[in-house]
Amino acid sequence: MKHVWTIRLAAAAEQDFRELLRWIIENFGRGQARAYARTLSNALHDLALGPSIMGTRRLEDIGFGIHTLHFARKGRHLVVFRVAPTQGEQVSDVLRLLHDSMDLPRHLPAANESDSKSDP
Repeated sequence: MKHVWTIRLAAAAEQDFRELLRWIIENFGRGQARAYARTLSNALHDLALGPSIMGTRRLEDIGFGIHTLHFARKGRHLVVFRVAPTQGEQVSDVLRLLHDSMDLPRHLPAANESDSKSDP
């Protein structure tokens, strides 16, 4: 039986999603935006299988427990997530949806602030 993880989107990730779709509509049209939204939805569905699925990368140099997953084969956007410390539940928090050319640490201040906290 496959373990199913809960995927939670942070407010910043939801905002990233809205802005990304708006940009795609303006530059490539609604059809492409729908296709990209499906691709992201599929990536989040896959991520529910756990943080060790094929294509994820750990980025401990950015912050404790930070992972990324490219969510489009030809696209350059990343799902940036962290495994949430919980009791008995498997949860991944999606922190941001960012272009892979961005300076990730600059866009993850909350991740860096919690580095000094101990993991339960």
